[in-house]
Amino acid sequence: MDESVESLRELLTLDELTKRVGMSVRNIRFYTTKGLVPPPIRRGRSGYYSADHVARLELVQELQAHGFTLSAIEKYVAGIPADASPEDIALHRTMLAPWQVDRPVEMSRGDLDRRTGRTLSDEDLATLAALGIVFRTKRGRYEVAVSQLSVGLGLLDLGFPTEAALAAADVYAEHGRQIAKELSELFRTMVWPVYKESGASPETLREVVERIKPLSVASLVSAYEAAMDETRREQVERRSRRR
Repeated sequence: MDESVESLRELLTLDELTKRVGMSVRNIRFYTTKGLVPPPIRRGRSGYYSADHVARLELVQELQAHGFTLSAIEKYVAGIPADASPEDIALHRTMLAPWQVDRPVEMSRGDLDRRTGRTLSDEDLATLAALGIVFRTKRGRYEVAVSQLSVGLGLLDLGFPTEAALAAADVYAEHGRQIAKELSELFRTMVWPVYKESGASPETLREVVERIKPLSVASLVSAYEAAMDETRREQVERRSRRR
């Protein structure tokens, strides 16, 4: 069979692409003009789309789902080499997958009050947001980490100060970013090459990441507890030397 005919069969028309990624023609063309995906591949007067287009559009959708602004998406995509394979782009999507077990549940303010059994004040909501439990969306609704909600309410009942929650959130954010960068680099340089060389699919890597998530979280908790124990020992030793 002619090679050009065979390669053409692997390409998608614009209509097929919209159905494949669940995105409108208008959005696809908009993202193309923004440089988030390359222009269509021309065959005569017709334009076609490859697995690379699919992978990049799915990455854009993943970034949107994580609340990235258009500007942030542009900066993120700009950091991906133009010659990155669909498998390489799939790695980026894999690392973006949420690490919490439960996805947030979206609620109205009334739903949230009924769920908590109380009318939450603005300060209550600020504390819960700082604790990473309740977030107000742009649509005026709330994303709630339901599995952690009772913990947050218990802290509110104990008078946990909002200022402390905000300060702790800054600490988590600062160190969380550094951990995320280092783990992403570890997967990019030490994990992905091994699986890529063996011919493993992006789905296999995604399963690996999913399986290692609970181990990573447990390791972070253990490291935190060990560090807290060490910090307490150091504090006790400093006090004893002052006496």
